[in-house]
Amino acid sequence: MISFTLSLIALVIGYLLYGRFVERVFGPDDRVTPAVAKTDGVDFIVLPSWKIFMIQFLNIAGTGPIFGAIMGAQFGPAAYLWIVLGCIFAGAVHDYLSGMLSIRHGGANLPEIIGTYLGNTTKQVMLVFSVFLLMMVGAVFVFSPAKILGGIWEPAYFTENFGPYVFWVVVVFIYYLIATMLPIDKIIGKIYPLFAFSLLFMAAALLVMLFVKQPAIPELWTGVSGEILTKDRLFPCLFITIACGAISGFHATQTPLMARCVKHEKMARPMFYGAMITEGVVALIWATVAMFFFYDSPNPGYTTIAGGESIINDAPSIVNAICNDWLGLFGGILAMLGVVAAPITSGDTALRSARLIVADFLKMEQKSIRRRLYVCIPLFAATMGLLIWQMSDPSGFKIIWSWFGWSNQALSVFTLWAITVYLVRARKNYFITLIPALFMTVVCTTYFFTEKVFKMEDVWTWIVAAVALLAAVVWFGVWYKKETTKK
Repeated sequence: MISFTLSLIALVIGYLLYGRFVERVFGPDDRVTPAVAKTDGVDFIVLPSWKIFMIQFLNIAGTGPIFGAIMGAQFGPAAYLWIVLGCIFAGAVHDYLSGMLSIRHGGANLPEIIGTYLGNTTKQVMLVFSVFLLMMVGAVFVFSPAKILGGIWEPAYFTENFGPYVFWVVVVFIYYLIATMLPIDKIIGKIYPLFAFSLLFMAAALLVMLFVKQPAIPELWTGVSGEILTKDRLFPCLFITIACGAISGFHATQTPLMARCVKHEKMARPMFYGAMITEGVVALIWATVAMFFFYDSPNPGYTTIAGGESIINDAPSIVNAICNDWLGLFGGILAMLGVVAAPITSGDTALRSARLIVADFLKMEQKSIRRRLYVCIPLFAATMGLLIWQMSDPSGFKIIWSWFGWSNQALSVFTLWAITVYLVRARKNYFITLIPALFMTVVCTTYFFTEKVFKMEDVWTWIVAAVALLAAVVWFGVWYKKETTKK
């Protein structure tokens, strides 16, 4: 618990010190923001700062800092290092600067920003890549809550004639369509703060219980990896497993939604950097709860809470077991909100982002409902097709989730490099994103070749990592020399 407490303090200090440093590097000013200059009553709307923070937090969180942290805790206390260092020096920097660049470029979506700094070819690739990623988010975050709700209640007619979970899939998709189509302040602006509060309240309640129970879990100085329960390699798998609690490319697709609602640039640090630090706190809490579940001495938590000797590795089941045991009936309700409402609210904003990205590419205004439908219908049809395939294939969910994890982190690589190019051209301190960009480039390249494609031995992991790092450094060095010479 000492490692946990120190990590918690480090996140708070990171926000107060490094967050302010990053803000000074960027230099927000008093210029008119897109929310004021482009008000359209649909996507460009000035919202209160507290509401933007709550919506941004829920947009980027969902179940990411819960499920990812639970699975990442199987690597031992090393999860603490990645959550704290990744969140302060990579994830929060990534979120804040991508949000600020969106504001500076008129509320531009991620592909537009990447195209501005990494070229039109990269923009086209990222447009397809990001839209497909967002559709995967929509598909993945439909099935998991539908499965949980279907286990509680489902109309017999639908189950008998169409199969299990179909009723709830249809319900969630109808909600998706409504939330994606309506102005951002009608549904998202009203219910998201409530769900965000529920997620934060659940985390705070678990934090209190951790200090009350004082579980005997591994500390950083007892071994960075602890007793690893997973067969995956610490590097690079930990950095893919824990994404939303440390750094996530998906966040850069969400920050433009709120960048279009910010009234003043100087209000943005708590909304973007602060929301990511808050997500890191939630991830830290759940990683510690999971370590109690997996490692608590003398008897791991699963032997008492789950009532057996077999380890449960299913994250939703762990959430329900912990919340019901530690927080009682009320905790069970909060757990339901966490594992059902949170993914649904991430899925709808993912598809909303996809609509805006496609509309910007087609230069199609979105003020009229008819033109919003033009984009939504094919987008939802494609997402539904992906979902049908996922439900028909026994391994479909696992396959999509696996590629979603890698794609998510790969998107952060392109975002970090785009921000680095901006900082170089603006003659600002570019090292704040260059170092995270290099690290994530190595992680994603190594994971792709050694885990997804070739299943290489351990020695090849480090060889591929070294080659990826060298290639990235050389590429940046050559580009930097040309850029400075041109100036």
